[in-house]
Amino acid sequence: MRKAILFIVVILCVNVALAQVVDKTKPTQDTSRKNTIDSSILDELKENVLDNIPTISLDDNNLSDVGSQNISSVLTAGRDPFYAASAFNFSPARFRMRGYDNDLNATFMNGISMDNLDNGFTPFGLWGGLNDVMRNRDLSIGLRYNTFNIGDIGSSTSIDSRASKQRKQTQIGYAISNRNYTHRISFYHGTGISKKGWAFVFAGSFRGADEGYVQGTYYNGYSYFIGIDKRLSQNHLLSLVAFGAPTENGRQGAAVQEAMDLVGSNYYNPSWGYQNGKKRNANVAKSHQPYIILTHDFRLSNSSNLVTAVGYSFGERTTTGLDWYNSQDPRPSYYRYLPSYQQDPALRAQQAEAFRTNPAVSQINWDRLIEANQLSKETINNANGIAGNSVTGKRSRYIVEDRAIYTNRLNFNTVFNKRVNNNLDITAGASYQSQKNNYYKRVNDLLGGEFYVDLNQFAERNFPLSTVANQNDTSRPNRILYKGDKFGYDYDITVNRAATWAQAVFKFNKFDFFIAGEFSNTRFWRNSRVTNGLFVNNSFGKSKTYIFNNYSIKGGITYKINGRNYLYVNASALTRAPYFDNVFVSPRTRDLVQDNINNENIYTVEGGYVLNAPKIRLRLTGYYTEFNNQMNVLTFYHDEFRNFVNYGINNIDKVHFGAELGFEAKLTSTL
Repeated sequence: MRKAILFIVVILCVNVALAQVVDKTKPTQDTSRKNTIDSSILDELKENVLDNIPTISLDDNNLSDVGSQNISSVLTAGRDPFYAASAFNFSPARFRMRGYDNDLNATFMNGISMDNLDNGFTPFGLWGGLNDVMRNRDLSIGLRYNTFNIGDIGSSTSIDSRASKQRKQTQIGYAISNRNYTHRISFYHGTGISKKGWAFVFAGSFRGADEGYVQGTYYNGYSYFIGIDKRLSQNHLLSLVAFGAPTENGRQGAAVQEAMDLVGSNYYNPSWGYQNGKKRNANVAKSHQPYIILTHDFRLSNSSNLVTAVGYSFGERTTTGLDWYNSQDPRPSYYRYLPSYQQDPALRAQQAEAFRTNPAVSQINWDRLIEANQLSKETINNANGIAGNSVTGKRSRYIVEDRAIYTNRLNFNTVFNKRVNNNLDITAGASYQSQKNNYYKRVNDLLGGEFYVDLNQFAERNFPLSTVANQNDTSRPNRILYKGDKFGYDYDITVNRAATWAQAVFKFNKFDFFIAGEFSNTRFWRNSRVTNGLFVNNSFGKSKTYIFNNYSIKGGITYKINGRNYLYVNASALTRAPYFDNVFVSPRTRDLVQDNINNENIYTVEGGYVLNAPKIRLRLTGYYTEFNNQMNVLTFYHDEFRNFVNYGINNIDKVHFGAELGFEAKLTSTL
């Protein structure tokens, strides 16, 4: 009943809570050219899957049991009815609080920032299926202060997964669902902390579905977690956690409405077909990036402590796709195969009828691709760049490729909290983060052929007389590829960020106020291992290093009308370094960057009213946020050029403003 009440409340909130976004984008800089070519597009999903576990937490900075204020401070967003209801009920509908992008939400675990440096997103999939050990968390929405970081303007979450903070119990669970998976099996064992100061936690799960509601899709997800705590003394706690979530899922490919109408389903999936009588998906995502975090909690006194943590993550995530050379496009929903592309009315009708009545027309014909490869006997001269070296065999015209990213990430963070007196809390911290991503393609399946050749067919079409332009790596021309070989592109991006911050919170009988500030330095660069034949002068080696200095300041004041009614106003001004993804126009092929590379400026203010009563909780908030000097890069296939092109956009200005209203009522003592 309670969930139903929250759902109704959010329905009422939608009309006022969805931010109005005024996009004042200045003229677009078109950095694409007809010879700006990529051999394929990396279909990288930027997913942000919320783990919607309600939290109830008081805004309590106290590190000791010293005296309390006459009027308590306002409860944090963990008790916020609007956030709890909207996150749980509307996240599947891609509801975004205040219209903010996901990179404006910060997530920490055991003192370590979990956000990606290349795009700012939180990789929730790294701990998917580990809900049982991720329940302990602090959450602040908007511009409120917290005790672990200066915070982001969207939300800031701190997860405490240390073994000594987990429940002492053993639990085995099973669930059945018709959403992301069909079956879920989970295991949890927590020992609690022993007399000798040891605590252990072991957890794991499996989530799987042989086929989802969309044909050709499937899901297999495993997860594991190990946590060890050792209390070295009364004032020292050392914690180690290691976890991972290897997953594999067959995905749904994009399709135009015409194709969906022809097959009679909005769930049409063009990414699969039958191979030897079995369903096979060409669009399969795999990921496994283990994470290790070591945390030291040093209680300096009854009123102060120092938490220092270091984290390391590594691993690969891949997405498969079809690649082909001088052959027909194997995708069944390719627009040139659709009836609307046909000029002849009779052919148009024939094609439409085939789509409607013959399921094989709307699926990948794996057997035909394999047959084409087995019949393609060819000799490659000067193979691997060796004069006179000839390789003869079944040259694959179609292959399945891995589009891979291998990530190494190192994080260090230290935070000092001090309760000076009943009226003042101070917090200060410093952090260093380094992330290196290796982007490459790899031969996954030769589909019945014996080898593939590392060539750029798009370049051949535009420069038919050149013997260099079509080479993906001029140092190894006509390179022969076998299963497992890297090809196409192979480059690294490295992003480093160092920051220091401080915060002071003042609490009095009728007023609370705080002020916080941060200074940070961000730098990044590209380093390629191959020389692209189209861009021999700026594709190989290390690029220029781009350096950005940034600041963030924020503050707020709360007026405590009484112990249940509060008025508050918070504001922030900050700059952010642009993300690597939005600076380099085409990093797969060269070092080209956008013009006018500048920091992004953000100015935001929020204010509202909070009611915390025994039977009702309510929050009414208004907000205004202005973004200046944003950047973006759009990559897509240009039909007129018959090539992939890249458009760099800069000087993007936006305004978000709106209101949020949420309340939760307890109708009776049991509801």
